[in-house]
Amino acid sequence: MRIISVNVNGIQAAVERGLLSWLQAQNADVICLQDTRASAFELDDPTYQLDGYFLYTSEAEVPSQGGVALYSRLQPKAVIGGLGFETADRYGRYLQADFDKVSIATLLLPSGQGGDESLNQKFKFMDDFARYLEKQRRKRREYIYCGSLYVAHQKQDVKNWRDCQQLPGFLAPERAWMDQIIGHMGYVDALRETSREGDLYSWWPDSEQAEMLNLGWRFDYQLLTPGMRRFVRNARLPRQPRFSQHAPLIVDYDWLLSL
Repeated sequence: MRIISVNVNGIQAAVERGLLSWLQAQNADVICLQDTRASAFELDDPTYQLDGYFLYTSEAEVPSQGGVALYSRLQPKAVIGGLGFETADRYGRYLQADFDKVSIATLLLPSGQGGDESLNQKFKFMDDFARYLEKQRRKRREYIYCGSLYVAHQKQDVKNWRDCQQLPGFLAPERAWMDQIIGHMGYVDALRETSREGDLYSWWPDSEQAEMLNLGWRFDYQLLTPGMRRFVRNARLPRQPRFSQHAPLIVDYDWLLSL
């Protein structure tokens, strides 16, 4: 099973840069997109369809302010939109597809980069989502959360980390939240199951210098319930081609997706 996750920073612009033709060639079973900035009606257009895939979407109340989408080769048993709290559902930040023994979700956190109000919204979301994940641990099925979290967990996940400690995305409370999810709750960071290297980033500031010097942050994850750990085969963050400020995260699992 191959799962691709990518924050597109607006699906229209990403498609114009060749996103769908690239995805069509990747042989993925499930593709999770974040920050589509499009309505469900807009995504019904044939422009956004992939041959051989079912497309599911969750839109924000104001479509330009969020939204996620999920492509699946296999039609899921069920598709669930929303998390039941306002900071998620108002902005279409969550969509889950249920298959046999595993659920795969696409998730978009607030970036927190737009000032105090944006950062407070992010902290509220993080608190609510941590409570949600705590409850999910008790269920007898596996979960894969393809999340654009806008948090770099460890020092190796951001270039020049000393200079970034006062910036949203690498604040102490954000990193402590990741410690809680991966440490206390036991969720698994798929990429770190296959590589402990630094300089593996998924987001870069929109500047030529950032690109040239690889001034990146690792904001994008596939977080797994503990039972999925042994099925991770490989994971990678290809820097090129890129269709937004984010790189795609590609993870292969020794798992046959079925109903």
